Amino acid sequence: MRVWPVFFTVLGLTSTLLLIGFANKGNDRSVCNKVVITLDNQLNNHFIDDNDIMSMLTNGYTEIIEGAPYSNINVRKLENRVIDNSYVQEAEVYRDLKGNLLVNVKLRRPVARIVQYDGPDAYISEDGSILPVSDKFSSRVLIISGAKSKEIAGLDNINNTDYDQLFELIKHVNVDNFWKAQIAQVVLEDNGEVKLLPQITKQYIEFGDLNHIENKFSRLKIFYKEILPRKGWNVYSRVNVKYKNQIICE
Repeated sequence: MRVWPVFFTVLGLTSTLLLIGFANKGNDRSVCNKVVITLDNQLNNHFIDDNDIMSMLTNGYTEIIEGAPYSNINVRKLENRVIDNSYVQEAEVYRDLKGNLLVNVKLRRPVARIVQYDGPDAYISEDGSILPVSDKFSSRVLIISGAKSKEIAGLDNINNTDYDQLFELIKHVNVDNFWKAQIAQVVLEDNGEVKLLPQITKQYIEFGDLNHIENKFSRLKIFYKEILPRKGWNVYSRVNVKYKNQIICE
């Protein structure tokens, strides 16, 4: 008959210990255990690293996150701090069941560099955003120069502007490995026409306006694939594809 009191006593002690264990786990999860940063799209983009993200989260390392109670951590505020950086395309900040603060960041990738003679350079990203240059890293991308470069550098985004067609040309060069290897620079003339400067050969390319981009590149490829191998790579100083159905070489 004494078995039952002992059983209930053991059961009560076990329940108490379990409740204490669950409470402790709950307390552990209410404190930021660790900040785990994941950077996406780092290929050819070293403008921002984990230390930079941590600096953004902690307001220049003036605030403590790891070890701080989550009641003192405003996750949305931290997320906005990261998104405010022009090199960041997307950011998501949240906590997991282990009490870690997870920070997932997608970076913008530069596809062209705007060069100015009377102002700072800038980058154009793959989504059209205009990005500042950095002392930390220089990306080897297509160069944009000439009369209109200052105006482009002053934009927030090149999409849905007068330079939509320029952005199409940039994308056309960047998605084609042949053109990426051939074209080094795009020069924007005062009259709205474009001149292309090659990576290797010495002749410059009179591209004309930015209409019929694909057709002009098709004719230009004939020049590179068929004419230059027969005539010699440095025979011509100029090639003109701005007139319909014509390739003019001089």
